[in-house]
Amino acid sequence: MKHLAVLSLTLLLAAPLAAQSVMTAEEFDNYTRGKTLFYAQSGQTYGAERYLENRRVEWSFLDGECKQGSWYEDNGLICFTYDDTPAPQCWSFSASARGLIAKFENNLDTTELYEAQDSDKEFTCLGPKVGV
Repeated sequence: MKHLAVLSLTLLLAAPLAAQSVMTAEEFDNYTRGKTLFYAQSGQTYGAERYLENRRVEWSFLDGECKQGSWYEDNGLICFTYDDTPAPQCWSFSASARGLIAKFENNLDTTELYEAQDSDKEFTCLGPKVGV
């Protein structure tokens, strides 16, 4: 009985440490639609994405250039394609108390991205480049 109590206490304490479950496409859409989310990696702003209607997106590394694209669900992952990069980039997203956690699933060595709550960066699209 004593072992059962210790096991129960251990499981109870470990529960908050358990990994967050991966969001479904519906959960992801409900969380992101109509928002602009900034993402950080290792404490530095990485980029931002605008989530529009009908699963359309705009991504920027916050350098003034924006990429138009869309997302879809594939085998439990959220996959993005962009007008200039048609190969899918698939991510798993989970919600935490601080916002989204995004893990790039095309390359498992990639560091996770975290939704940045405060960013001094602006999401600006400068438009097409015009040559001489």
